[in-house]
Amino acid sequence: MIKAKVRFSLLALLLPLLLNASHILKNDLLNPQASKLIEDMGNELAEKTDIHGYVIATNENFPVKFNLVTYSKKYEDNMSKPYVVLIFAANARLTEKSTHRGRIALIPSSTEVGKLYDKGDVIDATIDVVASKDKNTKEDKFNVGIVQGFSELADQIASAKNVKMTTTIPNDTRYVIRALQVVVIIGAILVFWMFLFRPIYMRIRHGKRK
Repeated sequence: MIKAKVRFSLLALLLPLLLNASHILKNDLLNPQASKLIEDMGNELAEKTDIHGYVIATNENFPVKFNLVTYSKKYEDNMSKPYVVLIFAANARLTEKSTHRGRIALIPSSTEVGKLYDKGDVIDATIDVVASKDKNTKEDKFNVGIVQGFSELADQIASAKNVKMTTTIPNDTRYVIRALQVVVIIGAILVFWMFLFRPIYMRIRHGKRK
């Protein structure tokens, strides 16, 4: 009797999440917290831009060069146009000889939708987290990476539509990389100044004094 009550309580808690999981078409990887973040972002994106964002998080063992566009079509009945789908295939093979696995794809419903975001930036936002070397588990990295990638996608579409998202997550990795790039540029300028331009400047200066 007690077990039955516990099961009923768990079902009652999970049922609203399952019923509202309209932006996650397949979920082999996401935990409830990550799922909720994606649903919140997807709802806001659709409300403000009329663009529908979807996620397919799968651990299926796709072969090399597996056609993810064709694969996405099997979910089309559950999608509303215009849309863009972020596919995160954790176990997809890259090459016949490679031991590394994992592919990310962005599939828009039209070329017009595809112009609303930078595919490279969205993929980078996802990969940066997954590829990082730290003590986090692979599962945790998948969750953070997918959420970060979908957040970047939603932000870019919203920006193209001149609206502001409130449920997305700042891409800290991107900002850190840009900050490091600025530091490198400043360092290069200082090196050029010290070893190239400063000696020339000092010669000219001393030459004028003479």
